[in-house]
Amino acid sequence: MRAKATKFHLENVLTGREFEDKGWTLSDPVGKEPSLVRAVYENRKFTPREDLDGIYRYAEWMPIKRVLRKSCAPVTYKSKGLAKFLGLENLYITFSGWYPKIGAKMKTCSFKETEAYSILARMDRKEKRTLIVQSAGNTARAFAQVCSDNKIPVVICIPQDSQHDLWFRRKLDRCVKLIAVPHGCDYYDAIVLGEKLAQDPAFMLEGGAKNVARRDGMGTTILSFAEATGRIPDAFFQAVGSGTGAIAAYENACRLEASGNFGKNNMRVYVAQNAPFSLLYDSWKAGSRQLVPLDADTGRRQAEIIIAKVLANRNPPYSVPGGLYDTLKSSNGDVFLADNDDIMYWMMRFRNLEGYDLLPAPCVAVAALAKAVEEGKVGKDEFIMLNCTGGGTLAAMSKGYVLKTPDLILEPDLPAEEVIRRVKEIL
Repeated sequence: MRAKATKFHLENVLTGREFEDKGWTLSDPVGKEPSLVRAVYENRKFTPREDLDGIYRYAEWMPIKRVLRKSCAPVTYKSKGLAKFLGLENLYITFSGWYPKIGAKMKTCSFKETEAYSILARMDRKEKRTLIVQSAGNTARAFAQVCSDNKIPVVICIPQDSQHDLWFRRKLDRCVKLIAVPHGCDYYDAIVLGEKLAQDPAFMLEGGAKNVARRDGMGTTILSFAEATGRIPDAFFQAVGSGTGAIAAYENACRLEASGNFGKNNMRVYVAQNAPFSLLYDSWKAGSRQLVPLDADTGRRQAEIIIAKVLANRNPPYSVPGGLYDTLKSSNGDVFLADNDDIMYWMMRFRNLEGYDLLPAPCVAVAALAKAVEEGKVGKDEFIMLNCTGGGTLAAMSKGYVLKTPDLILEPDLPAEEVIRRVKEIL
């Protein structure tokens, strides 16, 4: 399917300087201090595209050059079961996963597909470099599936302890290569491995939170809510590892306000982590713009303990201008914690109330919403968006699946030259 490239330029969040995108620009080339950059779209109005399928319905606010096959958009609906249980009148669930009954057909069962379809559509068709994606699990599954479906070469770096997340309905195309760091390593170690590989010009890093395509793909969740309700939510809840999805939601809430058709952006951003991995919680509660200290061994131990392993990120975009600290501060938001017992409770309770299963991470967000209700942080008549970022795995996997095992297992402390050599041997 062909579509015209979206027209946009970039803006340095810290300085306000506007400049042109060079195709894969991740930062301001003349910026003297670190800062996220944002996409500024030529079309300032929220204009869903009726002529495009899936997530590309929102192409006017995605920095893309093309559209890819088999995408699906998040689905927003008004909750009945959970809303009644919590005593909320206007609770809307934005679901990204597999539940065809409501139109949700993300076959990897994760909203990380929103990132993949946006980032890969930002790439030029003639790009010769191989993309590197670093992931704790769900992002890896999403990129592997989308790259396989669209024959886009990719090297995905993950912790070996997350390889159980790499399940698929059928065998992947050979263009997808999986590189793992050994048992006991975490997401940060996978990031280090990818950065070493990227020292070779034959490869390019996806860019994480710095990539406007990642954020604006994830931000389609808030656009789904706006289409369903005609407004911006009063409160937004999401579980986070890096916080990129929450940053993206707030950025699109600002765009919706500027479009003039959705009212004021008074959205409070509430995020949650899986205790004991509480880096963002601890930093925010300390009132600190800088992340509180977390040594590598402690971080790895905490990541091993938690059920929602995708929420363990030792290097999140918290302090950088435009990052999570600024998002929480600007929105009068807050950070919650949920432990493994909370997750297990809500995995069972949510299925009974809403009719489908959630992954562990979004159960952290449900637990945070319940605590916010208990603490009086949200009113019963407020419009609340609960961003359920993945689920439906029981139904999806019941049709059968295959696991993708690592093509290579490499220690994160290997020299860059050795990492590059070993990876090139399997391409």
